[in-house]
Amino acid sequence: MPKIEYITVNMRDDTLRVIHQANSIIGEYQAQGFTLTLRQLYYQFVSRDLLPNTMRSYKRLGNIVNDGRLAGLIDWKAIEDRTRNVQSLGTWDSPSDILRAVAEQYRLDLWANQKYRPEVWIEKEALAGVIEGVCQELRISFFCCRGYVSQSEMWSSAMRLHQTQQRGQTPLILHFGDHDPSGIDMTRDIVDRMELFMGGPELQRMALNMDQVEKYRPPPNPAKITDSRFEGYSRQYGDESWELDALEPRVIGDLIREKVLAVRDEGFWEESLEEENDDKGKLSLAADRIDNDE
Repeated sequence: MPKIEYITVNMRDDTLRVIHQANSIIGEYQAQGFTLTLRQLYYQFVSRDLLPNTMRSYKRLGNIVNDGRLAGLIDWKAIEDRTRNVQSLGTWDSPSDILRAVAEQYRLDLWANQKYRPEVWIEKEALAGVIEGVCQELRISFFCCRGYVSQSEMWSSAMRLHQTQQRGQTPLILHFGDHDPSGIDMTRDIVDRMELFMGGPELQRMALNMDQVEKYRPPPNPAKITDSRFEGYSRQYGDESWELDALEPRVIGDLIREKVLAVRDEGFWEESLEEENDDKGKLSLAADRIDNDE
């Protein structure tokens, strides 16, 4: 992985210690197949009592990581920004090349014969990289809500899930959000508007819940007193809040995997998977025939 030095930075011993700690945490998560955002890295520092949970500490860590990358001390691919991406068109070397790519990517809808059709809704787009791998593994859709879902997108989602109901399946939304006044209320908002638009799917708030706060002890933040929902939240939970980002990615993935596997009929799944593999074989044979004709 690339550590590239672009500038020379004279760093104090305490700064080098933070860089060493960052590299150690990054290595742990890379070994699990995860790439962290800066905020997730920060919460690991806080949860390990390496930094206080303050905005000043967060900004300081960001500056240190930035300098560490420029100085060639931190892998450039170790921290990612999941909200900004370059878009481009794919290209192919030959007709057989694209057929082989199609064979590799070919997928049947393995949920078509299942009773339930689960999908993950997550409050923050920055956590898409945490859930993308497990959702692809389980062949389920995921939706980054980016806070409260817009009316247009909520209606479109309701119409999509209504079509799922018409096909005889039960839509199941697995919702993940912060444990703060708005994050808790977002679950309520999804239920209410889905009920209005399509009668309501089944929804389960997977995280962040108080039992998980007590179990995993993520670092707290003051709940925003300027939030219009603060009064009701504080009566039930007090004046502290917790961010979903502070949960380890592995924990979020395990929550998704456990719930989805609990509602999946393995017999139907294996039958569909066998059919998919047969179809892939046919596409690969077509690519071989093109190569033989060239």
